[in-house]
Amino acid sequence: MADIVGELARVAGAFDQPTLTLLYKGHARVVIAVFRTVFSRDVRTVPTARLHEQVDTYLDHLRSAGISDLPAGSGRDLCLRWMRGRWLVRSVEDGGTEVYTLTSHAQDALNLVTSLTRERGSLSEHRIATIVNAVRRFNTEVNPDRAARVSILNSEIERLSAERDRLLGGGVLPQVSADYMLEGFGELLQLVAALPSDFARVQEAFAMLRAQILASFRADNRPTGEVIDDYLRRTDSLMSATAEGRAFEGAFTLLRDDGLLLQLREDLTALLDHPVADDILNAADRRDLRGTVTLIRNGIDGVLTQRNRVTATLREYIQTHNTARDRELDATLRQLDAELARWMNAAGPRSAVDLPLLPPRLDIHHLRERFHNPNDEAELPALRDVGDHRPDRLSLAQLLAQGGPSLDQLRAAIEQAFSADEPVNSLGQLFGGLEIPLRRPVEIFGLLHLAANLGGFNQQHDHDEVYRAVRPDGSARDLNVPLIAVNRHEPGRMSADDDNREHPGQQEPE
Repeated sequence: MADIVGELARVAGAFDQPTLTLLYKGHARVVIAVFRTVFSRDVRTVPTARLHEQVDTYLDHLRSAGISDLPAGSGRDLCLRWMRGRWLVRSVEDGGTEVYTLTSHAQDALNLVTSLTRERGSLSEHRIATIVNAVRRFNTEVNPDRAARVSILNSEIERLSAERDRLLGGGVLPQVSADYMLEGFGELLQLVAALPSDFARVQEAFAMLRAQILASFRADNRPTGEVIDDYLRRTDSLMSATAEGRAFEGAFTLLRDDGLLLQLREDLTALLDHPVADDILNAADRRDLRGTVTLIRNGIDGVLTQRNRVTATLREYIQTHNTARDRELDATLRQLDAELARWMNAAGPRSAVDLPLLPPRLDIHHLRERFHNPNDEAELPALRDVGDHRPDRLSLAQLLAQGGPSLDQLRAAIEQAFSADEPVNSLGQLFGGLEIPLRRPVEIFGLLHLAANLGGFNQQHDHDEVYRAVRPDGSARDLNVPLIAVNRHEPGRMSADDDNREHPGQQEPE
């Protein structure tokens, strides 16, 4: 009775594995068909957006073919569901692209389906010979009796030597049957097909080990030095920490032998060149066997890359880990948990607390951009005594000569020019007839100001007129000004209210 209970428990554990849950789920045929269509030996990763679109397209094709028993949901929903079932894993490649990859459980399920789709005999000469040779080689490698091991080697040497001498002596080559070749190629394809899931299982073991180490680091309250020492010790034993790691370490020691891989490539080439190989193998099988060495190298590179990611992630975590901040966050979360437990003791079954999803915005009218500067409160430096450097005194006439235009005198000159027997033809001609003190450069602006507010002037933009101005120091300067003609039929008049006088303190324009 106890045996059947134990067997039931072991079988239940096996059925709980993701491999069998995939094979026994409601839409297992569709899921496995999608996986077999999307992923292959050459396509190990697929971008997330692309896989979502492919799943939607494949489901549409199946519906068009009249198949109704299909999983519900979009391609994205199905991929997320398959991730929760541990059949897909999502990761980020070095270039930043997010991709999907089949887990080792999904690959085991695909290998099982593939093996069932191939025709193979249940019992054959090749299978018996394979078992005998495997047991013989295994016993040769592990037998603890020295004499027995030597005896096995001697018998093997004698057998091989006799076969070599027979062939050298012109003996007949033994002929192999087509069934024997078919069985041999079938077993070889089955062994090669299992390699991707084996490599994927080792990569998943490293990822799980990384998660365990990071979780232990986050839960540790030990000093940083002890955590780093523990990290270094676990890193040194990274390959021997799991059964998959130890198995890969042994296989890696064997597979990094270039001579062995070269021998494997030559043997596979010879088998594929066999006269009956074309009748047994299809194009896909030949491609799989021919790419065995490449598959092994890619698998080793993938495992080593995952191992390097583990060490790099842990190293980066050690370098950027802030113990004080983590402890503060942990203390805050524990305080929130305690407050929640206290509230639950006093709250009713339908009590609720309104919690905003986002904190409220602060109503700040003014945000300080400058802070207190002690230099702003320092006393002003004392004024220097410049009594010895006083400028020369200026007379009132000199000050007025440096001021603005003399509008009253200019207005009088304009009125006088309009009332004269021979009136001027332009404002420039009027300016040329003024006295020297009224011919400063600034007086030109005064004349233009008065002409704009008086009647009797017409501005002509197409022509210029030269104004020869004289500075207070006696130097002369010619200025080109648009021609302003005098209208003889409209005498100029301007009231005092319309005169926008300038203050006589402006600097003379140069």
